[in-house]
Amino acid sequence: MKKNNTKIILSALVSTLFVSFGLFGSYIIHKNMKYSSLSANSSLGTLHDLSSINSNNNNFMDNLSENQKSVVSIYANTDKGLSQGSGFLYNNNGDIITNAHVVGDAKDLRVRMADTTIYLGTVIGKSTSLDVALIRVPALKGKTPLKINKDYKASLGDNIIAIGSPLGLENTITTGIINGLNKSFAIENYNYKNMYQITAPIDNGSSGGPLIDKKTGQVIGINSAKSGGNSIGFSIPINQVLQDVEAWSKNPAVLVTTDVTPKYRYEDMEDKKISSEYLIKYFYDCINSQDYVAAYTLLGSEWQSKTNYNLFRKDFLSTRSIEILNLTSSANSDNSITVVAKIKTKDNTNSNTYKITYIIDYENNVLKILKENVEKLK
Repeated sequence: MKKNNTKIILSALVSTLFVSFGLFGSYIIHKNMKYSSLSANSSLGTLHDLSSINSNNNNFMDNLSENQKSVVSIYANTDKGLSQGSGFLYNNNGDIITNAHVVGDAKDLRVRMADTTIYLGTVIGKSTSLDVALIRVPALKGKTPLKINKDYKASLGDNIIAIGSPLGLENTITTGIINGLNKSFAIENYNYKNMYQITAPIDNGSSGGPLIDKKTGQVIGINSAKSGGNSIGFSIPINQVLQDVEAWSKNPAVLVTTDVTPKYRYEDMEDKKISSEYLIKYFYDCINSQDYVAAYTLLGSEWQSKTNYNLFRKDFLSTRSIEILNLTSSANSDNSITVVAKIKTKDNTNSNTYKITYIIDYENNVLKILKENVEKLK
C-alpha cells in the first residue's frame, strides 16, 4: 500500500473461527484514511480481566456488568455479505443505536443478547451522512437501556471503556483514555466530525458499540473506526446523533412487527459450540460481578427446580473470583453441546481448581445450561 495513496479501500477480514458469521462489517481507518485488515489485539479483555484491577471498586464492577447486558451483537445480511457489528439499547422502546455501515442496506437483521438469545430487529432510521442507525427490537421493549450523558464535555486523558464484539467475541471490554479531540475525516458517504480519539483497542465487529465514561458508567460515544495497527480508535460523540435518533424513534421509517419470540436457532454445530462456550464465559462474568440473578436465569428449568435461587446464591457468596483456565466444547449425538471448563476459584483464604462439565441445549428456543458435573483437581 503506497503511502501517498488516498483512495479508500474496503477490505474484508475473513476469520476461520467465525466462518459462518461471514464478513465482519467494521470500518477501519489508517492514518491516511484507508481501510486495512487488522489482527486481534492482545489487550482485548473480559469482565473477569478487569475484576482484579478494580477489586476494590464494587460500584465500577456492578455498573459494568449492568452495561454489558444492554450491549448487543448485530448480524445483517447486506448486499456486500453478512455484516457483524455491535450496538446498545438506547431507550425502553427496544431501540438500539449502531453504525449505519453495520446495517448497510438491510431492513431486517438479527440481534444477539449477552445471554446468547437472538431476536429479529428492524432498521427504523439511518443517516446518509452520519454513520448512525437505529434498530427496533420489540422483544426488548421495557428493558433497561444504557444511561446517556447528553452534556458530556471531553477532556484529554479522560478514562473510558469500550464494549463491543470485536472479531465476533461478544461483550468484550477494553479500557483506555481519550487521547485526541476534534478529529474529522470522511469515509465514502459518511462524514465524521469532532471525533474522540481513544486508546482502548477496538477491532472488526466493535463498530456501533458504546464508548463509556469510566467515572460515571454513562454512554458518551459510538465506537466507529480504527487506525491501522496502532490501537487507536475513533468514536462519534453521542450528542451529535441524539436529535436524529430521537426523531427516528418517534417516527419510524418502516412498520415494525410486534412478534417478540426468538428468531434463530444455531443449526450449524460450530456456531452452537461457539455460543455455548460464550454462555459459560458470561455465566462466570455474572458470578464475578455478584449478579447471581443473571447467572441463575442461564440455568435450565430442571436444574432450577432442584436448586432454588437462594441455595444457588449461597454456593458463591464466599467466592472472591473465578478464573477460566481452559474451555473446550464438543457436539453430542442428540445435538446438545458439552462444554468442559477448567477453572480456578479464590475465596478469602484458599484457591482451588476444578474441572466442570456442562451440558447446554435449547429450552424454549434459548440456549440454557442444563446440567453440570464438578470434579475437584489436585
